[in-house]
Amino acid sequence: MTDAATLADRVQSGDLRLYELEAHADAETAATARRLILERETDAELETVGSYSFDAGQAADANIENGIGGAQLPMGVAGPVRINGGAADGEFYLPMATTEGALVASVNRGLSTIDAAGGATARVTDSGMTRAPVFRVEDVAEAEHVIDWVNANLEALKAAAESTTSHGELLDIDPSVVGDNVYLRFVYDTKDAMGMNMATIATREAATVVEAETPAELVALSGNLCSDKKPAAVNAIKGRGRTVTADVCIDRELVEERLNTTPEAMAEGNTRKNLVGSAKAVSLGFNAHAANTVAAMFLATGQDAAQVVEGSNAITTMDVREDGLYASISFASLEVGTVGGGTKLPTQQEALNVLGLAGSGDPPGKNADALAEVIAVGALAGELSLVAAFCSRHLASAHEELGR
Repeated sequence: MTDAATLADRVQSGDLRLYELEAHADAETAATARRLILERETDAELETVGSYSFDAGQAADANIENGIGGAQLPMGVAGPVRINGGAADGEFYLPMATTEGALVASVNRGLSTIDAAGGATARVTDSGMTRAPVFRVEDVAEAEHVIDWVNANLEALKAAAESTTSHGELLDIDPSVVGDNVYLRFVYDTKDAMGMNMATIATREAATVVEAETPAELVALSGNLCSDKKPAAVNAIKGRGRTVTADVCIDRELVEERLNTTPEAMAEGNTRKNLVGSAKAVSLGFNAHAANTVAAMFLATGQDAAQVVEGSNAITTMDVREDGLYASISFASLEVGTVGGGTKLPTQQEALNVLGLAGSGDPPGKNADALAEVIAVGALAGELSLVAAFCSRHLASAHEELGR
């Protein structure tokens, strides 16, 4: 095999391209060669980028192209907190990877309050990963014919889609027509996988059947009605990934002691900020900062970070109840998995092991459901802490105290 310096020379001379290096050396050497090229051409020093613990070959096979090393993030832990979930049941520490100072401290304060109140309740109420191809038809009459055929042949399409996977299950096909466009929104149970790739491959097989049996012509395997990694009302209404809610009741004394405010102030602050303010902004997320916890736990546990877009699609509610505070957060489209993708990387595996949720659950899908419930409880804690900080006017002073 060729050494890194020789590979770097060949790339810079035009003899090789950056993406061809793994054909001439192992992944570790290829990454070293790319760092050397960058150091030569940019005057950057990449010693820290070159210090990582994952297997470069595994990452090159599943996670990255043109690899040069690793990006490190500080990881903290919040908790423990008691969760009374449909899948997550017990005490949990929450691993969080972030560069935002005060975030883990804020979530930890919320979790401490929740735990003192007896823990949070959480439930996944719906689950389904989607992929929505768009087909070209001649006119609306032909569109109607295609949809009638799809509705009459769901079992054939189910068989075609599921022939590509040993785990995925086609649950539904939701059609939409826009002029001479037919969109078919396929919905899958992907068990413990986040399932985007699984849904894409399965839908490609089913789309081939639609093309063969109807006048429809496939234009794009994703027609954006899925909708992936973009703010979208369809996901807020119909869900994508896990639809999950967490809630808690906190006695007045605890609100005053732990959050330095009152149930009345919390409820009013939430309504005026998270509900009315978000409505005025025409936001798809009616919450304070749910994306903060989602992003930190996604990075820690190997989720697709771009899907934090859908993960911020959440509604926070707070009400005064029986001389205490009722608080909840409801996520419409939290896309998570405990197998596949970035969950295989070693630090992400360790974070999932902290949660006790690495790998496949028993029954299949239980671990991913539990992860969704844990993230929801973490986000609820973050909402409680931040709304309390606004209500007690401590937000700026907290950042100042922590030096952020």
